[in-house]
Amino acid sequence: MNISFENPDKVNGLMTLTVEEADYKENVEKTLKDYRKKANIPGFRPGMVPMGLVKKQFGTSVKMDAINKLVGEQIYKYVQDNKIQMLGEPLPSEKQEPQDLEKEAPYTFMFDIAVAPEFKIELNGKNKIDYYNITVDDKLIDRQVEMFASRTGGYEKAETYQDNDLLKGDLRELDEQGNTLEGGITVDTASLMPSYIKVEDQKKLFDGAKLGDIITFNPRAAYPENDSEVSALLKIERDQVAAHTGNFSFQVTEISRYKNHEVNQELFDQVYGEGVVKSEEEFRTKISEGVKEQLVVDSDYKFLLDVRAYCEKKVGELTYPEALLKRVMLNNNKDKGQEFVDKNFDKSIQELTWHLIKEQLVAANNIKVEDADVKEAAKETARVQFAQYGMNNVPDEYVDNYAEEILKKRENVDGFVDRAIDRKLIEALKGVVKLNEQEISLDDFNKMMEETAK
Repeated sequence: MNISFENPDKVNGLMTLTVEEADYKENVEKTLKDYRKKANIPGFRPGMVPMGLVKKQFGTSVKMDAINKLVGEQIYKYVQDNKIQMLGEPLPSEKQEPQDLEKEAPYTFMFDIAVAPEFKIELNGKNKIDYYNITVDDKLIDRQVEMFASRTGGYEKAETYQDNDLLKGDLRELDEQGNTLEGGITVDTASLMPSYIKVEDQKKLFDGAKLGDIITFNPRAAYPENDSEVSALLKIERDQVAAHTGNFSFQVTEISRYKNHEVNQELFDQVYGEGVVKSEEEFRTKISEGVKEQLVVDSDYKFLLDVRAYCEKKVGELTYPEALLKRVMLNNNKDKGQEFVDKNFDKSIQELTWHLIKEQLVAANNIKVEDADVKEAAKETARVQFAQYGMNNVPDEYVDNYAEEILKKRENVDGFVDRAIDRKLIEALKGVVKLNEQEISLDDFNKMMEETAK
């Protein structure tokens, strides 16, 4: 086989492969012999079918498969051996002429190959990049105490309605005269939170309500354009809501008010485990330590964003084989069409540029990711998910098992590999570049991140 590669502008590559009969003949003959052993053709015993008949029936398709496999292997071998940084998959060239595989070899195949632009990016102590240390102040700790107390609180009975209270009562459909509609909807112990009502005049009807009070309101008017809410309240199907647009009476039988848990030993034990924290001062200290760990993750993420912006500016605008990359993108998104490519191409080029930059940074810092790193990234995600539900003292065994379950799904693994790479890259670069460290409050940090996202 003869292979040539043309790359005059450094980014648009043309690979030409000339396939001779000797390149594929042995594999074809071996495959046809296997076909002969297994062929089930009327009039012939298994394994006794004449080879000529096997070749006539299967020869062209077997040869085509062998050539396709050979060409694919040789393309990737050439790319690897010659250290060509190929972007995407090779595409059949627009210069390709039809090849008749029923005729004798040689056959010529041409492929367009997108090549990454050449550039060099290095970071060292001369490069100064911002790093934001988010301060943990009393205001932030107070918020966390409030969050824990809220998550572990509960409802208590009340006599008079206040905003955010939960009401239970008997719901009755009324006729036009305001009397209970015969055969109308009746719901015993219906649950209602007036604070969720969107229409102000309907919401005000419940202000100051007391046990035993009867409030007349209109569910359809209270929840306009939300038939799901109305159907749930009236215990009917959504398609029946339109038939019940009148008023209902609601007699209050119970008022429940959510109360945060007291900041006491019981709360400490629920959050961190029995006996781990023994005073409010220790509780706040423990919260501070946990918040600092979480905020370092946020600071590191912002640092990586700033590294990206710094490197992209330093590299400048790169020249890509745009026409070819658009073909590659279209080939990978056939179901979405050209409009999708046109809309998302510029963004994909930005991501591709960062990907190429990051590859160089990873290589320069000798970053290697092991299975243990991927597992740790999954465990970190598990801890965050548990923490979102107020579970801060989950045993390591449970975290470990949850991480293993996450990693069983193949579609999750690549994301955790990327996360593991990012974590190692961040730590490496923090020790390489000069950090311009700045103290910042969480509120100001969040505002800054909102601006960054715009």
